[in-house]
Amino acid sequence: MPSELSATHSDLVAGYVVERTGNRLLLRTQDGRHVTVRLTEVTYAQVARNLGEPYADATGRLDEFLLPGRFVFAYGPVRTGADGVDFQGTQLTFVQDKAGEYVFDRAGWWVDQLRELGGFYRRAQFGAAEIDFREYRTELRLGGAKTQRHVQETDTLSRLVYGMATAYMLTGEEDFLDVATRGTDYLRAHMRFVDADADVTYWYHGIDVEGDRERKLFASEFDDDYRSIPAYEQIYALAGSVQTYRLTGDPAVRRDIEGTIRLFDRYFADPALGGYYSHIDPVTFSPHHDALGHNRSRKNWNSIGDHAPAYLFNLYLATGQERYLKMLEHTFDLIATRFPDPETPFVQERFHADWTPDRDWGWQRDRAVVGHNMKIVWNLTRMGALLPKPEYAELAERLARTIPEAGRDGQRGGWFDMVERAPDQGSHGFVWNDRKAWWQQEQAILAYLILAAHRGGEEHARTAREAQAFYNAFFLDHDEGAVYFNVLAEGVPYLLGTERLKGSHSMSMYHTSELCYLATVYGDLLARGEPLDLWFRPQAGADFPDGLLRVAPDVLPRGRVHVERVLVDDEPYTDFDADALEVRLPDSAEQHTVRVRLGTGGRRP
Repeated sequence: MPSELSATHSDLVAGYVVERTGNRLLLRTQDGRHVTVRLTEVTYAQVARNLGEPYADATGRLDEFLLPGRFVFAYGPVRTGADGVDFQGTQLTFVQDKAGEYVFDRAGWWVDQLRELGGFYRRAQFGAAEIDFREYRTELRLGGAKTQRHVQETDTLSRLVYGMATAYMLTGEEDFLDVATRGTDYLRAHMRFVDADADVTYWYHGIDVEGDRERKLFASEFDDDYRSIPAYEQIYALAGSVQTYRLTGDPAVRRDIEGTIRLFDRYFADPALGGYYSHIDPVTFSPHHDALGHNRSRKNWNSIGDHAPAYLFNLYLATGQERYLKMLEHTFDLIATRFPDPETPFVQERFHADWTPDRDWGWQRDRAVVGHNMKIVWNLTRMGALLPKPEYAELAERLARTIPEAGRDGQRGGWFDMVERAPDQGSHGFVWNDRKAWWQQEQAILAYLILAAHRGGEEHARTAREAQAFYNAFFLDHDEGAVYFNVLAEGVPYLLGTERLKGSHSMSMYHTSELCYLATVYGDLLARGEPLDLWFRPQAGADFPDGLLRVAPDVLPRGRVHVERVLVDDEPYTDFDADALEVRLPDSAEQHTVRVRLGTGGRRP
């Protein structure tokens, strides 16, 4: 009988191969530690694959992949006993091909992934039939089947529209455009209210649909925002419409966008101290009404910072108008001056009306959402490309430098969800669990990918690669389609409760498609110099300022990208400014398909 009991569990280690001696594999983790993994006769291996691709076995080719410097995930039983720790590598996942190239650096990886995502959500919501948004449902099960809940939430529908519009922009597939435009029309017809007296537009929380009956839900029914109008719901109601407007220039959609911005300025804005309140009362439209409870007279990350990624950058890219740039500057000035916390690695996320930090609100308390900090990094970096203020760059770099120790899993890879802001005995403890959510991985990937493109640095590029590796190895659902909501720390899918769903109040197609789009722009185009094709469908009478289709895919480093060629209805077209990334639309009463190729190399005629 053994003198001591041993503890056994399964775990994951991610790291770079240092050496392999027989069945012993020495890995250096992302945070610099060394871990020995024991390979066995039953160890099997695979190469990470994209959505829609077949299983790629590498079991009999370990010698080709386990070379010094290669990045690998090893999963298996870990036994801790009197003789120390025995880590058994039962399953190996490689994220580089046999030539050493990361699989997600392959040209078109993210475009292919977005095409598969679009196909999943199209089938789940509408099947193979004609698109009818009366059939849309907020909640989708793991495989895409619909639940019995009938509420169509405006924000999740808008996020689906964003994803489909983005999928069309990257692929040119007509079905995606059809979903986006029909969805935008449905939002306008069923979920929008125009207050002609106040000259504002606002959006219902959703509609309860039962057959031909439709009951509109004005105030939010989500727990955190119950019986209020939260700013973030109005913000994300614009995400799909603005992305569709980029494609079509629909003047009716533009009017809705302008009316919603007037709503922010009139009812959510704080003209005295700046920023936007997080909630207003649905009766008085006041942010200070007692009925708002813990949301009374509050400001938060969502009400300030979410304007930029959800719609405002895209609106500025589509129009080039100074007033949108001013609004961006206002929100980022507040983030740079009000949000930093000199005592911890994180920003403050919630505030009272006078900008005093609110550390007692609801579930957040004095806690940090890792993904919000990463989201600030990549959006501050984008803003710095428009207005290169030193405070933008300083905060982005500080967060990028300090957050990994607190928010990244240095042993297994991936990024955590919520941690305690204040350290306890040197570490920032988990709030509820150590699971990893899909949207937080997106924020980390984009933070370092965009930093590397705008500011350089091999460390940023390496951190971006490591984050992409974990996401592509463990979040893609090869059995049912699309992307898992959450995985456990060791990369195993977590499939309980609402985190089992592929559609919910929190999940639609927004974060996954945004990731695919921006990873293509910053990876394929900027990092690797691959040409990028974008599709647009300006309608007759498109409301683009100065008659210009602005085709910049994002706020890019100045002078790095130019237009190489333009096709209008598949015919060569020459009326464009290659360096300004602008196409002058034909003077025509017809709708056109405009395909633009962007590049970073020598200009082609």
